[in-house]
Amino acid sequence: MKAIILAAGKGTRLKHISEQIPKPMLMYKGKPILEHNIDLCKKFGIKDIYINTHYLPSYIKDYFGDGSQFNVSISYTYENKLLGTAGAVRNFRSSIGEENFFVIYGDNYSNINLTKLIDKKHLTNDAISVIAFHYREDTSESGVAEFNEYDSILRFIEKPKIGETTSHWVNAGIYYCSPKIFNYIPKGFSDFGRDVFPEVLKQGKKLYGLCVKSDVLAFDTVDMYNKNIESEV
Repeated sequence: MKAIILAAGKGTRLKHISEQIPKPMLMYKGKPILEHNIDLCKKFGIKDIYINTHYLPSYIKDYFGDGSQFNVSISYTYENKLLGTAGAVRNFRSSIGEENFFVIYGDNYSNINLTKLIDKKHLTNDAISVIAFHYREDTSESGVAEFNEYDSILRFIEKPKIGETTSHWVNAGIYYCSPKIFNYIPKGFSDFGRDVFPEVLKQGKKLYGLCVKSDVLAFDTVDMYNKNIESEV
């Protein structure tokens, strides 16, 4: 099984915290956030890992190397210009082949049971992707989705305004994708939440949500970073 871990972001909203280090390499619970994501992959039998880079790429490559030290195999791409979450995944098209695969945002921390996404995909063979969501009271800085009674996604709302939706289910940054997803990723810059997933729905194809109670921590802003670090146990 294969996973693409997105690790190109600089984390500009973190200001001085990420000036000298890529955002996915910030420390949490004694190791980089990116390493936690690699550990998550290993836990569920995912050994072939692909990582995109952009900001201070040597910091990541020097730490993880080819992955053998972590009992996985790691391949990298470098983006001279950021391609967005979906554009980055498109670069790995030939490596993925014709099998289902995971996309994991490398600057989030989570303990989501990846098997549950796989099982959901088996139950919904027409799905282009199964997307993990977690509950968050404040959705103003997040992408949320609305579902029908069968967990089929009806629409996405990026950073909703007050009253725009009653949903509090936030994109957890973990997707289990059919290779058919590549049919909806254009060349150049594109984002899953803003571009690709809405286009999939527009064309009448299925996306399903898996709402989980697992911890999902984002480190997008200084306040979020400090809150997560202060709550480390």
